[in-house]
Amino acid sequence: MTTASTMSGAAAAPAAGALADLQTHFEVEQLYFREAELLDEGRYADWLELLADDLDYWMPTRTNRLRRQQALSVAQRGEAAFYDESKESLAWRIRRFDSGMAWAEDPPSRTRHLVTNVTAHHVDPVEHEGFTTVDLVVRSAFLVYRNRLEREENVFAGGRTDVLRRTPQGLLVARRTILLDQNVLMSKNISTFF
Repeated sequence: MTTASTMSGAAAAPAAGALADLQTHFEVEQLYFREAELLDEGRYADWLELLADDLDYWMPTRTNRLRRQQALSVAQRGEAAFYDESKESLAWRIRRFDSGMAWAEDPPSRTRHLVTNVTAHHVDPVEHEGFTTVDLVVRSAFLVYRNRLEREENVFAGGRTDVLRRTPQGLLVARRTILLDQNVLMSKNISTFF
């Protein structure tokens, strides 16, 4: 049975919460691989182009809690966070790197971003106001290795939940929530983007 939309060649809107098709999943992975490449090469201005103008970039802190209190282990909005940024504030950080005034990144760190376990679903507009079902909710795991100076080494592991907005230019990261597996960071500073 054919419908009017398939006969006219128009694609039906994806169902809210539906798993992304293979082509879309490939597109998401390519975006993440490109992002990792840009970050590892220190091409931060180019990385900013992958981010939506209304970006919300958030990395809450976490604490150790008993099993029955796990809902309290991750800080809520308005509480402590490693990052609570907009595209504008990230751009300011990047300009500061280039100014030579960011002692934590002079000389610059060497990083390697590994992204895996990528799952992509179409947005449910009820859960994500301002987005439509052509946009995506993507979860991924990451490992970021960082080497600074001669002997400083850090490994950051965790997960990300992104909302990717589909635009005529391609997918852009509009929302990113980063949750580190560590609750106490042993690094002297945190100037790495995730």
